[in-house]
Amino acid sequence: MNKYRFIIAGMLALASLTGCNNEKKEKEEAAQTGPDSVATATDQLTLPAPFATESVENRPKEEGWPDDKMPVAPEGFVVTKFADKFNSPRWTYVAPNGDIFVAESGTKKSADRITLLRDVNKDGTPEMREIFLEKLNKPLGMLVLNGFFYVANTDGLFRYPYKEGETRITSKGQKILELPAGGYNNHWTRNILANADGSKIYISVGSASNVADHGIDEEKRRANILEINPDGSGERVYASGLRNPVGMDWAPGSNVLWTAVNERDKLGDDLVPDYITSVKEGGFYGWPYAYFGQNEDPRRKGERPDLVAKTIVPDVPVGSHTASLGLAFYNKTRFPAKYHNGAFVGQHGSWNRSKLSGYKVVFVPFKNGKPAGKPEDFLTGFVENEKKVYGRPVDVTVMADGSVLVNDDSGNVIWRVAAK
Repeated sequence: MNKYRFIIAGMLALASLTGCNNEKKEKEEAAQTGPDSVATATDQLTLPAPFATESVENRPKEEGWPDDKMPVAPEGFVVTKFADKFNSPRWTYVAPNGDIFVAESGTKKSADRITLLRDVNKDGTPEMREIFLEKLNKPLGMLVLNGFFYVANTDGLFRYPYKEGETRITSKGQKILELPAGGYNNHWTRNILANADGSKIYISVGSASNVADHGIDEEKRRANILEINPDGSGERVYASGLRNPVGMDWAPGSNVLWTAVNERDKLGDDLVPDYITSVKEGGFYGWPYAYFGQNEDPRRKGERPDLVAKTIVPDVPVGSHTASLGLAFYNKTRFPAKYHNGAFVGQHGSWNRSKLSGYKVVFVPFKNGKPAGKPEDFLTGFVENEKKVYGRPVDVTVMADGSVLVNDDSGNVIWRVAAK
């Protein structure tokens, strides 16, 4: 009996060794393919070969903000603390009446509530703060539409009867759409956005894995932007192949939907760049088979050449492993003219890169509804050094007075950036 156990153990060890050798050989072959050049909406992007550098885990300590530090904006802007003492203020939504709703939710421990802030005298500081809705399940996206307050939990879309100006919801609400819960790393977030006439709602759903590691069947209804009617009916996939689309907004003066997408890991320091892109109805953006056009992911080699061939090149790369999540177009005029109609992107920051990337808010200039330049730094100062950060920006929200709010879910602060 023992003899057979030794034989079986030996066979398993040999199979494991063979698998490791094959994987090593595949990585070496992929790394030798050389760089590739891709034309994007802003410039010619040079992509390194897969595995050109080692995949590393590099998670800095999140220290919080000392009293003498705060984020830094460009000359001509002033940064203030809008509100603090949250428990992971992940996302912000401004209702039509100006009420500010903050979803407090996190990956490990989650407050699972929505807090209401109200700036009664419009001086840039909220005088009222109330718990608006609680006992949720990792909420993120929020929406006021047709007499309802919508909340996108990780496992479904809920709506509650809502009267403008009320400060607390205690009713149970109605689950109008089931959603696949959780996901890879922080892919539990579900964002929502309505179109101009309120006839459709768009829902972003991230992947369950890095590159369909557990099989494509586990990814049903994921890595997509879904479209539904306001009552939860009529679901269809609006766009697919988007690994983790989170931020969504409409380009000013158009009906073009844009999203910020957090791309895949473990291909090296500079693959694959996160991006913001216009979203084409019925479009496929590559995940998990390809990236930035017809660049096949070596880990899914030969599986779906048909989908590789139809992969759309995203519009604007915003850096590899930056965890670009927030997206907001500046549709006001209080900031200098260069910012008008451009896009702000909240970058939560890298974990899969030897040198930190992200941990800031960047700005992408637009002209006539199209990107007109490369991303540039807008709000920085979140990084103390390569091992420590003060906070992590996520969402970006443009206010009626022309200021911008930035959610820092690690520092538990919402920052306000205003023109002097």
